[in-house]
Amino acid sequence: MKKVKKAAAIKYEQGYDVPIVTAAGMGYIADKILVKAEESKVAVVQNEELANLLLNVDIGSEIPFELYDAIAKVIAYVMDIDSIMKKD
Repeated sequence: MKKVKKAAAIKYEQGYDVPIVTAAGMGYIADKILVKAEESKVAVVQNEELANLLLNVDIGSEIPFELYDAIAKVIAYVMDIDSIMKKD
C-alpha cells in the first residue's frame, strides 16, 4: 500500500514567542506545500513523525510545548543550511 504524502510548514521569526503552523495537509495539499517551499527557496526537512504531529495542529496556531525540542532542532538545521548557502 502506497503511503500518502504529508507535509507541514512552520514559521518562526525574531519576536515570535513560539513558531506557528502556517500550512499542513496530505496528498495534493502536501504536494502544493512542497512546491511553494521550492518556489520560495525554503529548506525542506523530511521527518515523517513530526509531519504527522503537526497535522494535528490548527493552521495559525502555535506549536504545542511537546514539539518544542523537535522544532528547535529543525530551526537550527535550517539556520545552518542558510548560513552555508550564504557563504557560497
